[in-house]
Amino acid sequence: MEFRIEIDEKSGVPYYRQIMEQVKFAMARGHLQPGDRLPTVRQLAVDLAINPNTVIRAYRQMEIEGVLETQQGSGTYVGRHQPKIDRLEKQRMLDQILTDLLARASAYGYSVEEVLEGLRQRKEES
Repeated sequence: MEFRIEIDEKSGVPYYRQIMEQVKFAMARGHLQPGDRLPTVRQLAVDLAINPNTVIRAYRQMEIEGVLETQQGSGTYVGRHQPKIDRLEKQRMLDQILTDLLARASAYGYSVEEVLEGLRQRKEES
């Protein structure tokens, strides 16, 4: 599975935080392993259509936390330190996902009950 960072412009979460959260969750889930190379600042900024300073901020913060390692001239890599995602951060992420899901479903005319029924059906299928 290829790891991709995506920005949600409507979430209200700063872009640098979205980058950090996605990298940390990918590491926690095993989608990113120690030593994996991340996109360059310039490449990620172009891919996400955001200011390179935003990517720099995210990468630097994660480097300070020991999550990433930067090798001058070589790139930015996933570090050996596995991030700890606390219960509060997990709950905040779930709240954001649910808010986005319900807003999108509502825009298409679905009720909360229909969304819940759809989720139940998906769970049974998997």
